[in-house]
Amino acid sequence: MASLLALLSSAMWGTADYFAGRLSKKHHPFAVLGLSQVFGLFVGILIVVISGSWQGKILGLDGFLIPGALAGMFGYIGLACLYEGLSTGRMGVVSPISSLSTVIPLAYALITGDVLSTITLVGVVIALIGVFCASGPELSQGFPIKPILLALGAAVGFGLALTFIAIGSQSSALLTMVSMRAATFFVTISLALKFRTTGNFKKKDMPILIFIGAADFLANLLLGIACTKGLVSVAMVFGSLYPIATAVLAFKFLGERLHKVQYIGIALAVTGVSIISAV
Repeated sequence: MASLLALLSSAMWGTADYFAGRLSKKHHPFAVLGLSQVFGLFVGILIVVISGSWQGKILGLDGFLIPGALAGMFGYIGLACLYEGLSTGRMGVVSPISSLSTVIPLAYALITGDVLSTITLVGVVIALIGVFCASGPELSQGFPIKPILLALGAAVGFGLALTFIAIGSQSSALLTMVSMRAATFFVTISLALKFRTTGNFKKKDMPILIFIGAADFLANLLLGIACTKGLVSVAMVFGSLYPIATAVLAFKFLGERLHKVQYIGIALAVTGVSIISAV
């Protein structure tokens, strides 16, 4: 059950990233990020109201409020580093490095009690290598320093965000995600006031923005629930497969050519997931 939820999370994340990437070609990435995050908050509040899920410890590191807020802030920092890195370097270098963010929550899970069998650990390693390769690393083009540092910053930001999602979800996955979006809401409002713009979106852009916000929120929520249904380490590995969904969608609908290393990466990721699932 946990593995399935995490895989669904990856599919939603990857799909949201695909549409966000397309929309970011017409509008500033931070405008797309900010408004979609606001819609994500509305979706979360709607789910809370409909489900009546108000239960869960609020305060403390073992509650949902502080971890949720920290997850939101670190996630925002990660995205800021990622976008700056993509604007100053090659996506084939920046994106794969940022995808290594899973190492942080994976290490946290193992330190705090997750125990993996040898064969499962092998599957985890193969899957992580697959995700890295599926992102299309340009290993032959050199490694400029600034984009690499920004990519590492993105990896750390995303990794800490995922870790706090796992922590807060032990109290309430849903309310952790709402707290996460509430934190980024205030950041978005502050940026909108500072730059005096909301992105100049048109009405036809609204359905896509709503979808991005909803898909991103639900992806976080499914991963949070997965962390409460099984091993956090396995859930995080399965949840890290989102670059594959983005690459496949770009290949199918935009005609973007996949490099040989990406085909190898997808095959490795599927192999790793299959090994873990079989165990």
